[in-house]
Amino acid sequence: MANTFTTRTLELTTGSTETVHDLTDACAQFLREAARGRDGLLNVFTPHATAGLAVIETGAGSDDDLLETLRTLLPADDRWRHRHGSPGHGRDHVLPAFVPPHATLPVVGGELALGTWQSVVLVDTNRDNPHRTVRLSFLG
Repeated sequence: MANTFTTRTLELTTGSTETVHDLTDACAQFLREAARGRDGLLNVFTPHATAGLAVIETGAGSDDDLLETLRTLLPADDRWRHRHGSPGHGRDHVLPAFVPPHATLPVVGGELALGTWQSVVLVDTNRDNPHRTVRLSFLG
């Protein structure tokens, strides 16, 4: 069977607080329709200069630990040269250097080949933009 490329765009509202938004179920739903049991790759991409994607454990505190670590590494204070928006917003523009805006993940038998505790998440520290886009693309 020839390789196919299928894509879908998700529109999310992340709110006005820093957040780790779990995308795993949306990725699984997309793959049920797009992969239909095939092996391939899922690319997840967010076209924002102030958000990123990560594969981490969620629900056991790791998502809060990630946000706290980012607050420590990238404090929301007046040190940043990029100064529009909320105080400290410049750090949001540095976030993608630490949490990239893309992830490519293996798909086996039409399902994400994640580890037992792994989830795909959008990391959004930008309190000024509550609307996010995530593009899911399957190649298989």
